[in-house]
Amino acid sequence: MNVLLALAWRSLRNRPVTSLLTVAAVALSITLLLGVEQARRGMRESFTGTIKGTDLVVGARGGTLQLLLGAVFGIGAPTGSVPYEVYETWTKHPAIKWTVPLAIGDSYRGFRVLGTTPALFRHWRYRSAGTLSFAAGHVIATPRDVVLGSEVAATLGLRMGDTVTVGHGLNAVAGLGDHEAHPFTVVGILQQTSTPLDRALFVTLDGIEAMHEAGAAADGGMPGAMPGAAPAAMPGAAPTVMPGPAPPSMPVAAAPAATPGAAPPEYIPPTNIFQDQPRALSAFLVGTRTRYETLRLQREINQYKAEPLTAVIPGVTLGELWRTLGTVEGGLRLVGALTIIVGLIGMLVALYSSLEARRREMAVLRAVGARPSMIVSLLVLESGMLTLLGCALGVALTMGGFALAQGTIEARTGVHIAVQVPGALEWTYIGIVLAAGVLVGLVPAWRAYRSSLADGLSPRL
Repeated sequence: MNVLLALAWRSLRNRPVTSLLTVAAVALSITLLLGVEQARRGMRESFTGTIKGTDLVVGARGGTLQLLLGAVFGIGAPTGSVPYEVYETWTKHPAIKWTVPLAIGDSYRGFRVLGTTPALFRHWRYRSAGTLSFAAGHVIATPRDVVLGSEVAATLGLRMGDTVTVGHGLNAVAGLGDHEAHPFTVVGILQQTSTPLDRALFVTLDGIEAMHEAGAAADGGMPGAMPGAAPAAMPGAAPTVMPGPAPPSMPVAAAPAATPGAAPPEYIPPTNIFQDQPRALSAFLVGTRTRYETLRLQREINQYKAEPLTAVIPGVTLGELWRTLGTVEGGLRLVGALTIIVGLIGMLVALYSSLEARRREMAVLRAVGARPSMIVSLLVLESGMLTLLGCALGVALTMGGFALAQGTIEARTGVHIAVQVPGALEWTYIGIVLAAGVLVGLVPAWRAYRSSLADGLSPRL
């Protein structure tokens, strides 16, 4: 056997160009097939590991996938809004252990701004029960605080104490629609999580409300009023004057009501007084006291008559996403399989065509005592060695490629694909390819087996 291995290896070395091209074809085929599987598995693990320990995601009535992708993964727009009073009602449900409100709708230089509470930093789990930790600073506490995801801080070069002016809308352009009247100060930067949280900014719900109210004041507040100016009286009407001196810096809720025919009262922008409750939320996360209550609570929320809501279980909804993408995954697998078939056919052509040039080599081996079965074994070994080298190179290219592209993929798509050794399915594919490579070697081996000694020694005219 050792003699056959040595002969097969030397034979391949004597044909370096053909051997290298054959190995490269098999390696590229394996790389494509394993790359598809690694990307599929990595994408699933990344999405599934983004949010752990959250039993329900609740939002306005709409599509389940749209709700989950918009609220958790920052893909697309929220399905609608949930009145804050409705959210407060559900926080008192006996089956609910904790909730995390989410208000989405503004951005900063292409990164989403998420209004929430400090509960987010306590209850959000990702991958192997990982908790959110800070590279610097602390959680949001006041309406002026903002915490940055790791990618936001790294990309924009922001540091502790820097000022951030948020733009209106999810696709805000810097300088257009900025809430300049309510800047935020960076008080914390999160450690990298390789989740969508790395590309988000976190402010308090009070900060979201104060930002929009301050923006309304800067734009003139209520129609017909300018900040710091007395309200203009309408023609034929006298301004309304409340008896007694008015207290300074009175909030909007305490402003005098306008009488019919009078100008609206002046809008006084809040200074240190912020509205505690926002008008509406985009969604909220729910953790139940026990897992068996999750389905019952989901049914209750979906059947809530006071407000049309949708409650989704993250794992179940992601399963729907994978079923939707199943056809695409199957198509990619088919492309990989066809590529491997093409590579094996190329190897067959190379081995078969080389027999003509190796007629004398085979004849010499027969002349020195090699049996026909030994010639067959030699050619099958060559085919198997080419396939094995191609598979090994393909595995190395796949793992090395993902290791090099991991950072770029995560930065561009937000999907963290861990570099992993091939799993059971990938090894099955490799085994099938190796077996097919050996079978391919039987075709030229059979032809060599049928050739007589005289065929190799007699010159062809």
